[in-house]
Amino acid sequence: MVRRVAVVGAGVSGLAAIKCCLEEGLEPTCFEQSDSIGGLWRYTDQAEEGKASIYRTVFTNSCKEMMCYPDFPFPDDHPNYMHNTRLQHYICKYAEHFDLLRHVQFKTLVTKVKKRPDFSVTGQWEVVTRRDGKEETAIFDAVMVCSGHHVYPNLPLADFPGIHRFKGCYFHSREYKEPEKFRGKKVLVVGLGNSGCDIAVELSTVASQVYLSSRSGSWVMSRVWDNGYPWDMLVVTRFQTWLGNILPSALSDWLYVRSMNRFFKHENFGLMPLNRTSRKEPVFNDDLPSRITCGMVVVKPNVKEFRETSVLFQDGTVQDDVDTVVFATGYSYAYPFMEDDSIIKSRDNQVTLYKGILPPHLEKPTMAVIGLVQSLGPIIPTSDLQCRWAVKVFQGQCTLPPVSEMMDDIDEKMGKKLKWYGNTTTLQTDYVTYMDELASAIGVKPNMLKLLLTDPRLALEVFFGPCSPYQFRLMGPGKWSGARKAILTQWDRTLQ
Repeated sequence: MVRRVAVVGAGVSGLAAIKCCLEEGLEPTCFEQSDSIGGLWRYTDQAEEGKASIYRTVFTNSCKEMMCYPDFPFPDDHPNYMHNTRLQHYICKYAEHFDLLRHVQFKTLVTKVKKRPDFSVTGQWEVVTRRDGKEETAIFDAVMVCSGHHVYPNLPLADFPGIHRFKGCYFHSREYKEPEKFRGKKVLVVGLGNSGCDIAVELSTVASQVYLSSRSGSWVMSRVWDNGYPWDMLVVTRFQTWLGNILPSALSDWLYVRSMNRFFKHENFGLMPLNRTSRKEPVFNDDLPSRITCGMVVVKPNVKEFRETSVLFQDGTVQDDVDTVVFATGYSYAYPFMEDDSIIKSRDNQVTLYKGILPPHLEKPTMAVIGLVQSLGPIIPTSDLQCRWAVKVFQGQCTLPPVSEMMDDIDEKMGKKLKWYGNTTTLQTDYVTYMDELASAIGVKPNMLKLLLTDPRLALEVFFGPCSPYQFRLMGPGKWSGARKAILTQWDRTLQ
């Protein structure tokens, strides 16, 4: 019987894990190495070792109706997209409302998680923690890893010949906090992801010139979509997902490229992805096209070579007098506290998890990795549903197939990732499909036929409207009495 659960990290996923454990009568203990909750969304003036780090002006890319905890909507008067301080405030309110903080041990670092000698019988784990220089060991029936994947910077300097000869300053984007110290300088930003674009746009207000280098291009989307509504309330719907699945791929690809080019033609701006039909995660930036048009940001191809004060690009152009280089080259996932790293990375050093959550080769399914997926959808409701699924697995209420079938499922998903995203190692997945898969397994997926017969107005909103988090607390175990009202009033809160 699983009773005591260790939760590693008190970010948005860790808090969801605590609450889901409590809902099912389990006893969670959450270990958080900093002195407060929030994880990635907790802003600090300096990047701290082993912790996620954001810059001062980070805003959310998902709107409030799509990214809330499914039984805790944002207040009506909050803007649709939020500054990190507002989101952090909401996270604190959530923890307070559900009385989660008493289960968190702050300033406590998890140094080791290892199987107990009798693991094959008990499924228990030994968790070693350090606080104020003192080590403690405790035994838990299950572990939920919620430590996030924006902690360990990926800085592939070997891919950039000559970087050690470069006399200017260079650093990873996680060190970046605000633009003022770059006033009047020439800055090169390497990487066309969300951080790279945000930083390039922000620096362009103070730097003498910003160059943005990209290896493979990217789709750039606006948060503000048709008629001024949030993009995700119009794009992330069951109807759109259904349409994408039934249309021939040639037509589906054509519609996808057309929708991505609806505000500006990417090839004219040097941003067109190399694989145009790949569904890799778009970049959300409302200002980048205008900064390019104004000449404040100049898009460049991949860097071929660094010199002492200049940079040679793949197209043969050279940029002189570059002062600073910001590498917005993403993150790698690491679990330094895992005694046996192959539990999570069981194949070719790649993350291999059933449903993106469970290490498939464990003798007892008592470990879950939460929040290690990316989709064109928000992480908060994704983590919430992952936790609900994981807790049901811990309790034996959600039956798992044999290991061979789990591995087949993982392989099949990798094949789909290659087709859709051009990369099998990506953490990406289709939001609605993934959420429905988890929801079906634990009996909380909205029953469209039943809704159509008993509540047609709600059924239409669930199918054609945004696939908002409340849908996964509408019926089945863990349902929330306010879900129906929240779905029918979501547009009102958006307008407000």
